[in-house]
Amino acid sequence: MRAGFRAALGAPSIAMAATFLGFGAAVAAAGLGLGWGLAAGAFVYGMPGQLILLAGVTAGGSIWPAVASAVAANARFLPMAVSLAPWLGGGRARWLALPFIAVTPWAGGMRALPGLPPEERLRWFMGFALGCWGTALLACAAGFALAPALPGWLLALLVFSNPLYFGLLLAMDRANPTTRRAVLGGALASPLVLVLPAAWGLLAAGLLGGTLAFLWGARR
Repeated sequence: MRAGFRAALGAPSIAMAATFLGFGAAVAAAGLGLGWGLAAGAFVYGMPGQLILLAGVTAGGSIWPAVASAVAANARFLPMAVSLAPWLGGGRARWLALPFIAVTPWAGGMRALPGLPPEERLRWFMGFALGCWGTALLACAAGFALAPALPGWLLALLVFSNPLYFGLLLAMDRANPTTRRAVLGGALASPLVLVLPAAWGLLAAGLLGGTLAFLWGARR
């Protein structure tokens, strides 16, 4: 568990900290309290879902459409959990990992767990995930406090730093051509984000890009 925690304190925590720093500042700019930002970070724990929830709350009206949209945005964690579960062993203990499955812990786990003895994998992942989770909440609080000093363009850059880190991790995985096909498929489909309505552009690009990558892999 300590080894996993130490592994999280390098590049993964830097990427998480940058993203949640931007989110904390966005929460402050929206006029919401620090408690709201920490709760969203701790329990939603997915930046697209957090930003959707923030936008829905600040727009006024009922909270439930925003909650439903945040849940839909975080539905991408389901295939991540399915692919990670076999590496966490059997039994009920692996359910402890479920709340911490997000982009960065998932990517770190999929890279490290196959090389660990089976009895150490769940503990390593829990240490890694708790390191990322704790860093995220601390960075959210720091961003909330630093909000007046951070310009808007920097906030946008910080929020997108974690997806960029995730994309680089996939592109660097030379042992698995599937990940490279996923990156290329997403890049080819990304122009859909510019021509479709905002509510559907990213979803359509992800669906088309993933399908292209899958068909490409199946053909090869």
